[in-house]
Amino acid sequence: MSMMSMRLPDDLANQLDVLAAATGRTKSFLAGQAIRDYIERESWQIAEITQAITEADKGEFASDEEINNISAKWQRHAG
Repeated sequence: MSMMSMRLPDDLANQLDVLAAATGRTKSFLAGQAIRDYIERESWQIAEITQAITEADKGEFASDEEINNISAKWQRHAG
C-alpha cells in the first residue's frame, strides 16, 4: 500500500474528523474512499467523452428522426 500526505483546509479536516467519529471509520479510510469514488467517476466520464469523440470523428451522428423522437419523448414527460 502506498503512503501519501496532503494538506487540507481546516474546515475540511474538521468535517472529516466529525464524519470519521460518526461512522466509526478512520480518516484514512474515508479519504481513500472519496478519492476512489472521484477517480471512478472521472475515469468513466473521460472514457465516455473519448468514445463520443471517436464516433464523431467517424461521422456517426444521430439522424434527424432519432433527434426528433428523443425531443418528442422529453416534451411528453415535461408537460
